[in-house]
Amino acid sequence: MANVAVIGSQWGDEGKGKIVDVLSSEAEVVVRFQGGHNAGHTLVIDGVTYKLHLLPSGIVRPGKLSVIGNGVVVDPHALLKEINTVKEQGLDINPDNLVLAENASLILSVHSIMDQAMEAARGKGKIGTTGRGIGLAYEDKVARRGIRVCDLESNDVLKEKLEKMLDHHNLLLKGWGADEVKVETLYDELMSVSDQILSYSGVAWKRLDEVHKAGKKILFEGAQGHFLDVDHGTYPFVTSSNTVAGAAAAGAGVGPSMVDYVLGITKAYTTRVGSGPFPTEQENDVGEQLGTRGHEFGTTTGRKRRCGWFDATLVRQAVKTGGISGIALTKLDVLDGFDELKICVAYEIDGERYDYLPSSMIKQANAKPIYETMPGWQETTYGARSYGDLPAAAVKYVKHIEELIEAPVALLSTSPERDDTILMQDLFLD
Repeated sequence: MANVAVIGSQWGDEGKGKIVDVLSSEAEVVVRFQGGHNAGHTLVIDGVTYKLHLLPSGIVRPGKLSVIGNGVVVDPHALLKEINTVKEQGLDINPDNLVLAENASLILSVHSIMDQAMEAARGKGKIGTTGRGIGLAYEDKVARRGIRVCDLESNDVLKEKLEKMLDHHNLLLKGWGADEVKVETLYDELMSVSDQILSYSGVAWKRLDEVHKAGKKILFEGAQGHFLDVDHGTYPFVTSSNTVAGAAAAGAGVGPSMVDYVLGITKAYTTRVGSGPFPTEQENDVGEQLGTRGHEFGTTTGRKRRCGWFDATLVRQAVKTGGISGIALTKLDVLDGFDELKICVAYEIDGERYDYLPSSMIKQANAKPIYETMPGWQETTYGARSYGDLPAAAVKYVKHIEELIEAPVALLSTSPERDDTILMQDLFLD
């Protein structure tokens, strides 16, 4: 059976939650493989809205196994709060349907303290972090001073590792004139939740190997978007993990051959939260209209998203560097009523034409979009469930996007409701 990895092909907020929910009706296992609770997925199931940050989207469907992989950094307090919230909404969550990788790294309160202090110190050079400590937790992980889920099993090991961690962080906090963090504070915070967290702890890679051998379909769920990738994104205005599909294997503990199809979730226009380059941004009535009609506010932070025209150059680059097999085009209905639509097909940077977004921070900041203009449509696409329900101009728009990004549209989403989806390709082929 085919296993599918779902990633964002832009700067996140592309509507991955709904698409993962659509696909999880066929998949039996859903795995989160990177990111932290800075990401947010909104699911609307039978009129009930679920806002997920750490839990895999498959958790809303009975009979599915949800796995939080080792590539995720986990705030244990945030995870338990989220579990309790969705339980109150009627979902059954227990160690049988949720596995937390024993080797996943933890986010501690010191990480949030450090994150906010560093962002404040950047002044005008802020990168737009959520201040939740995700980047600092990844930094500690790479520097080999992080705390992992399995460390909660031994009090002595935990205290020793916390002391080594704080030797580093307190030195920096002292230099900034901030209060130092005590080992006892972090230890007590972790002890207050350790039993609950350990009840979900398991050998995630082994469980995934077992379900794969049993022929079950696995869905690998990414967070954020391709151009927030720490290597392939608009650095330094990026997240602290690899968001590309290649991270699914390492972040879940499986071999790369286990991922058979990569689906890039792609909004029919473009949005971005926080600082960083955005060549097609519309700081005008068009941007306001896209934001209002698309309800463009972050699930996690509530921050207003920056909005602009579809950037085919950017998405084509994501297709190439992310190994994207096909895309799910979302929020097509937001474009209803525009007289004309623009698509970025290249950039002009210092008098030269580029068919890709260069890595240079200066060139990215100076990139000016080169547009093609297409006629819009006045009819509604909201809730369309077949290609025949779409206006001719909308069909032409979708077809031209396929040509420009050099990848097919496998799914087309026309509203937040899961059933308002046009399936163009069967992703779970035998």
